[in-house]
Amino acid sequence: MGNRRKKYLIGVGILILMLAGGFSFYRLGGQNGSNQRFRLAKVEKGEINLVVTATGTLNPVINVLVGSQVSGTIKALYADFNSQVKEGQVIAQIDPALFEAQVEQGRANVLSAQANLLNAQANLENAKANLTKAEVAVVDTKRTLERNRPLVEKQVIAQATMDTAQVNYDTAVAQRDVAKAQVESAASQVESSKAQVEQTKAALKLSETNLRYTTIRSPVNGTVISRNVDVGQTVAASLQAPTLFTIAKNLAEMQVDSNVSEADVGRITVGLDATFTVDAYPERVFRGRVSEIRNAPIIVQNVVTYDVVILVDNRDLKLKPGMTANVSVTVAHREGALKIPNAALRYRPESAKREGGKTGPPQKPGEQLRVTQGDQGRPGRVWVVSPEGKPTPVLLTLGISDGTFSEVVGGNLREGGEVIIEQTSGKKSSSQTGAPSPGMRGVGR
Repeated sequence: MGNRRKKYLIGVGILILMLAGGFSFYRLGGQNGSNQRFRLAKVEKGEINLVVTATGTLNPVINVLVGSQVSGTIKALYADFNSQVKEGQVIAQIDPALFEAQVEQGRANVLSAQANLLNAQANLENAKANLTKAEVAVVDTKRTLERNRPLVEKQVIAQATMDTAQVNYDTAVAQRDVAKAQVESAASQVESSKAQVEQTKAALKLSETNLRYTTIRSPVNGTVISRNVDVGQTVAASLQAPTLFTIAKNLAEMQVDSNVSEADVGRITVGLDATFTVDAYPERVFRGRVSEIRNAPIIVQNVVTYDVVILVDNRDLKLKPGMTANVSVTVAHREGALKIPNAALRYRPESAKREGGKTGPPQKPGEQLRVTQGDQGRPGRVWVVSPEGKPTPVLLTLGISDGTFSEVVGGNLREGGEVIIEQTSGKKSSSQTGAPSPGMRGVGR
């Protein structure tokens, strides 16, 4: 009984000491304000990437719209969706009956024009012969007139004979002039007939070309990704060529046309690596390379974006035209960088708020946001726990950020140190600057 009583007294004494110690610690903590606890995160080294994100659409590198240059009814189709076609292969036929008739009519017109040309050439030769005959008559009547002139002076012949010779000469000259005009007219008719022949030949060529256009051929080797007509359908090409097929030249090479905001497009350069995902294969990450940054702005509801083209290897043909791609372009990469959580940059203790933020460098609204977006050499500030258990500011120079972590390029932080990301009370947890980012939940201690 004595031993048992002794043990009981010792246990009671220990319990009294524990209660007394707890009460003293509670009072001391209340006086020093150390009832506040902090969620901490370690300063560590690792990989960090500055990434620009955007959405885009997958498209073939070369997309050919095959249309019709003539109007008519689709008589036959020789290609369908997903058909593999070769350059020059017949893929559709427009009813050629009307165009064949136009070709036959054109050929008849050419033959008629050629006959008219031969007739005009014959008329020209006849007119030239008449001119030659008229010139001979002029020479003969002139000779007679010259011979009679001295005879009249000698009164060997009568004046009437002289007058008749003069009339004959004048008539021959007039007939020669008429013959010359007829030759010129016949020559002009020949030239007109020649032009008519060329015109009918051109019309025939046009009709033959239109007849060839009734046979629709593939202009490239590729895959039919769209067919817009059916057999029996009438196509009208009066205003513009209607699109019958859309052919992707090479689906093994595709491109993502991504819409990058004007705030981020300045960070991107040709040749940067890019990754993207599509909803069809959410578990797979596809890789590509920035090949072009187009200067034409895309303005939708006053939001300006630019088309950044990303080339993609699609040899397995998994990617299909029109798929939506969630693109990430790696702008900067750091290996072994000293990094801190962005939640630490957002944290501010209540004491700093009450003092108007005098502890540490003054910051304008939005400054921390710009820092976490990865601008090189921006100032930043985090808080660490002092030996007295109070938050103490540490000034930093920040580098790039991946949205979750930021690179530290200057400041009094070392690997393995701890920074405050959240402040909690003894009874319940409450963030001083809003909820931490999803990646920071449970980080620290």
